[in-house]
Amino acid sequence: MSQRPVPADRLPAWGTTGLQAGQVEKQRGFGFNDIVPVEATSWRVVARDTARDPMLWFLVLTAGLFGLLGQVGEALTLLVAIAPLVGMDAYLHRRTAASSAGLASRLASSARVLRDGRWQDIPSRELVAGDLAEVRPGEYFPADGLLVSGEGLQADESSLTGESFPVAKRCIEPQRVPPSHAAEEHWGVAGTRLLTGKAWLRIVWIGSETRYGEIVHSATQGSHAATPLQQAIRELVTVLLVVAIGMCIVLAAIRLWHGHGWIDALLGAVTLAVAALPEEFPVVYTFFLGAGVFRLARRKALVRRAVAVENIGRVTCIVSDKTGTITAGVLVLAHRVPAQGEDEASVLQAATFAARPDSGDPLDDALHGAAGPLPEATKLSDFPFTEARRRETATWRLADGAASAFTKGAPETVLAACDMAQSDRADWLARVQEYGRSGHKVIACARRGLLSGSSIDEEPAQGLRFVGLLAFEDPVRDGVREAIAECMAAGMRVVMVTGDHPATAAAIARDIGLDGRAVALAPDEDAGTVAADRGIHVVARATPAQKLMLVQALQAQGELVAVTGDGVNDVPALRLADIGVAMGERGTRSAREVAPMVLLDDNFRTIVDAVAEGRQLFQNLRLAFAYLLLVHIPLVIGAAAIPLMDLPLLFLPIHIVWLELVIHPTAMLAFQDLPAAGPLAAVRRGRGARFFSTGAWWGIGIAGGLVSAAVVWSYLHALGADQDVEHARAMALAMLLVTSAGITAGLTKLRQPAARWLVGGTLASLVLIVQAPVISRLLNLRPLHGSDWALVGLAFAVVVVATVALASRLRREPE
Repeated sequence: MSQRPVPADRLPAWGTTGLQAGQVEKQRGFGFNDIVPVEATSWRVVARDTARDPMLWFLVLTAGLFGLLGQVGEALTLLVAIAPLVGMDAYLHRRTAASSAGLASRLASSARVLRDGRWQDIPSRELVAGDLAEVRPGEYFPADGLLVSGEGLQADESSLTGESFPVAKRCIEPQRVPPSHAAEEHWGVAGTRLLTGKAWLRIVWIGSETRYGEIVHSATQGSHAATPLQQAIRELVTVLLVVAIGMCIVLAAIRLWHGHGWIDALLGAVTLAVAALPEEFPVVYTFFLGAGVFRLARRKALVRRAVAVENIGRVTCIVSDKTGTITAGVLVLAHRVPAQGEDEASVLQAATFAARPDSGDPLDDALHGAAGPLPEATKLSDFPFTEARRRETATWRLADGAASAFTKGAPETVLAACDMAQSDRADWLARVQEYGRSGHKVIACARRGLLSGSSIDEEPAQGLRFVGLLAFEDPVRDGVREAIAECMAAGMRVVMVTGDHPATAAAIARDIGLDGRAVALAPDEDAGTVAADRGIHVVARATPAQKLMLVQALQAQGELVAVTGDGVNDVPALRLADIGVAMGERGTRSAREVAPMVLLDDNFRTIVDAVAEGRQLFQNLRLAFAYLLLVHIPLVIGAAAIPLMDLPLLFLPIHIVWLELVIHPTAMLAFQDLPAAGPLAAVRRGRGARFFSTGAWWGIGIAGGLVSAAVVWSYLHALGADQDVEHARAMALAMLLVTSAGITAGLTKLRQPAARWLVGGTLASLVLIVQAPVISRLLNLRPLHGSDWALVGLAFAVVVVATVALASRLRREPE
């Protein structure tokens, strides 16, 4: 983190002097310490946000048109489809409010300040610049300020910076460092927690001016833009709707010109309108998203915004946090290196005797967790860690009555206090550097026996006996290496971004297979330059603003970016990303609430599984839309071409209803659960909204045209010279339904039970309705002859072969 220079008017008092009432009122001009804004939650706000959804208005308009046409069932179907969309918009608004509550959960609700010469507790929003606040171990800093008093201060900044280890803090000395030039170690910032020591904090920045406030502001900006697939569906539906309306007007006019009268003209136009209105596309899209949410949940990926199902399958780049995402986010004792004459158990025991079990320091917790119960002993005195001493010592009287001092701390400090040859000290320091290069946090341990009568009020500074080294690590999560290898094999770019030390980040990157170059960003460096170099896979010392900058730069280059993270520092990037993925176990509430997807098991492997699931759903949705187009093209052409030839209508409204009863369930059920045909496919880069490639469009157009020709020819062939309209309609309907079944069989390869049942049901209903004389007469049809069924069977075989080839092409295309 980097801080701004401190203006003089921010510090009306200094040292350990509190503010007076008059100074507080004057400083109130800087505002209140409202870091998280209060979100409006009235139903009017929810209704306003919901009304902005264009897909909602399209469904309302389409339902109204069906109502005017008398198709009450279709209108009700669309109105029912509106309900989950409205509910989703309302839920998203509530999620935004919950996000603000989650951001506020990491802030102090009250503060203890020195005013008018006495300490008093006030709501944290009442803090002003210049206040002197007291922060105790385990408490969050209430605002950004300079540390003016305290010893042994360490802070947990992992949720704000990504730094996995405790950060040592030091009080500023104005006579040596003026406040305007304070370093990061002198600051306590909102959203971070004090681990050890008791600090006095001189408040400098409050509210939206704090580092935390800047993150909140970034997180609450922006809007939910339509996804590429939503845009593509909207454009396709608009084109089809305009063409359908135009065709209806033209058909009605031509039928009148042919002298068929108003009733015939209106019936033809209404039938064509019902056949051509593309209401299935948004309904099928909504249905598939719902199915995707369920399937991802089975893979431990909770989707909080349904369009994330689409976006996760189109990801080309993953920007991942390190701590808690790629690594476990905990300190684990990885190596014990005893000195000569010692063993691993004695090294751990010496360090644990020097550690306090209730310090809140993750390193102390790791030591006590690894050592278990210590031998019976009585603590005589302790000397907590300070930045100046860089070590911690405790004296104990052991069970045998002897008193000993145990010390742990920075290796260079502890080794300097030990009796050993200079060459041996150099060798041990070389080992420390070796562990440091591999990303470990290393401490040294020593002990010294105390003679009877020795003072226990002074910390031994010389003559210690070196016991050994302990190296800690934040381990990589299971499955991460394999997951990253699979992503990179599919052409996806993986960038690990962390606020941690460059050496630690580089070591983790090598461990997980990210062999590209690592860069460490300067505080004010433009992170966008990293995006241009595809050889860079690791970015260290990144601030939240730089992470956001990196995501924006990658998106500008056409990447579809997924951002993973678990901390408050990840919130802006999680919101801006095409798909934000938060950790469900270790993630902060604010990260979970902002991200549209949450990993319930915090496993990076689950991200790859979710990408694979999203891509398969996208492929299945393309197959479903290909089916709709291949069936609707002959349906519309048949409903328009025959009347334009001045022949009796091919389809009556009852026939259209029958066809829709086949088309709707087939489109929604036959394709949504198709299994993956192979490993994670290669990605197609670019942010365009193309749903089908040019080649696929040509394939759909040619196939649809041939089926249309077959339907029209079958009608004309069966009509014959005797103008047997019922026979002709039966033949055309049989041809259309059989080709529909063939299209389903070819696109799905009948790999799922639903596809097999729907194909079989379509063919069985055709035989029953056409060949049963009672039913066929009610539908104005006539049973078919054996030669008719032979032609229909031939058409079925040809369509299956053609659509199998088309499906193979669609599956080969990258998403």
